[in-house]
Amino acid sequence: MAQDTTVPKLDFEYWLDKAIKWGQATTLESQKDVCLHLCQLQEFLHQVYETLKHMDSIAAIQQFPLIGQLLGRLCWNPFVIGYDESQKTLMWCLCCLYSSEPQNPVELKANSWIRSLLCHLLSSSKWESNEAETSTFISTLGYTSADYYCHLVKNVSILVSGSRVNAVSLFCLPLITLPDITPLLETLLLYQGGASKEILSSEFLEAVNDAFLKKKISLPESAVVSLWLRHLPSLEKATLHLLDKLVSIQLNSLEEVACVIKDSLLPQAASHPAIFRIVNEIFKNVLLETDGTPEVFTIIQVFTQLFLQAHQNEDKEHRFPLKAYFPCHHQPLVTALLRRPLELPTTHWSQHLKHISDMLKALVEDTNISCLADLFEIWFLVAHFGEWLDIAAEQLLKAAVEPDALLWLLAFYYCPQNENQQRTQTMVEAQAVCNHLMMLFSCKVLSVKDLEAAVHTVTDIDQCCNQHLITHLLTNFLLFSSGGHTIAQEFIYHITEATERSKEVCSLLIRTAYRIKHNGEENQKTVKLLNELLQKLTLKV
Repeated sequence: MAQDTTVPKLDFEYWLDKAIKWGQATTLESQKDVCLHLCQLQEFLHQVYETLKHMDSIAAIQQFPLIGQLLGRLCWNPFVIGYDESQKTLMWCLCCLYSSEPQNPVELKANSWIRSLLCHLLSSSKWESNEAETSTFISTLGYTSADYYCHLVKNVSILVSGSRVNAVSLFCLPLITLPDITPLLETLLLYQGGASKEILSSEFLEAVNDAFLKKKISLPESAVVSLWLRHLPSLEKATLHLLDKLVSIQLNSLEEVACVIKDSLLPQAASHPAIFRIVNEIFKNVLLETDGTPEVFTIIQVFTQLFLQAHQNEDKEHRFPLKAYFPCHHQPLVTALLRRPLELPTTHWSQHLKHISDMLKALVEDTNISCLADLFEIWFLVAHFGEWLDIAAEQLLKAAVEPDALLWLLAFYYCPQNENQQRTQTMVEAQAVCNHLMMLFSCKVLSVKDLEAAVHTVTDIDQCCNQHLITHLLTNFLLFSSGGHTIAQEFIYHITEATERSKEVCSLLIRTAYRIKHNGEENQKTVKLLNELLQKLTLKV
């Protein structure tokens, strides 16, 4: 059956023609067609309401003479009034047509008609009784209302046998948000069948995913994983939905970021390598499209940590090897990056970072790395594990055992391409700032001018080859040096006059606060300073 894909805006004739053909959805063909158009119809009704609420009833009927016929027919279609918020929207539209002060017999008759429709909708409302609303759908599955719930709870799998799977998934479209339907949704999603008639409809999968993302239904993790494996567009939508949510709200700690990400079930679902690699590819594209904003970096790094936790919690018998998630990368480098700082004594951090840096340098300088795409893949792998990069920036200022290796690692992260010796120049400038900061590191009394002198060793910070790396070093100096605390607020306010720099520093402070808390480095004085800085920067951003 062909499905119409283009519906002109507020095309009453189109939808009235549909409503007439559907009737009260008593035939299998009409039921299927209703189910296929429910999402479009709901959007149309919402547009109608948005238009009507700015008009009086007389003007509305004059401009849309078919509106009464259309709404009247839709109100008696149980599939329509049972779908999501369509019933509520129909009631809103009817209320817009109601004349508060009827002037003639026609308006009085119209008001009476509207009242009768509203009474009908309220009497079958899901707010009053789910049973009345679902009885029509239940009968199409071959059950009576009395025995349906018993079969649903005790042995729901009998509803999804063989050729009925596709049809049942379509019939479920109007019922998806009803609480008692969850076992059936779960069984459908977990059903394994290879025949064409045993494939769940894409409309059903899309509707379930939308309801899940909007928190209208709750599904077990196994059902969600099955949904996303069956329907790639749903996985893509879930990932972009998470990114939009995280970027649009103000989050003041990595714990908050982690809570939102974990609640999406994406890190847990990513334990399946196919899902992980698709989500990772979406992250990569978003990173490129946003030109590497700090928020996206932070999201990727937190997601990676949560994924690794979920992977570690998997039953060993069913756990995939980590190579399955990073199949195209140098495995010793992957293994080194996967080590959590908490797993190593702090005295071994510099040596471990040197090991990572040496492997990276060998890979990057390998003659086989001939294209930018290969270089980007290596850099993107490193970007997942930003915790080690933050530690490298801190260790550099604390007289690290292998400063050159740590400096190269940071220069590669902030400047992966060495076109026109840009990375080399970045290292020279960062080294000059580092040397100056290390001389000030033990000073207990500092002024802003002392720190400005360190910055001016590479001229103006905004003109240096990579101001992001310099900002990273300066922020760490303020947090971890003896005298940095006294001038931190004043200096950070100075270097974050631009909104973009504010977001960058804010993201860095959030990551640092999380790291010192979870790696056993907690220092009450530093934590207090971080909280004060974050509070001021949040207001500024």
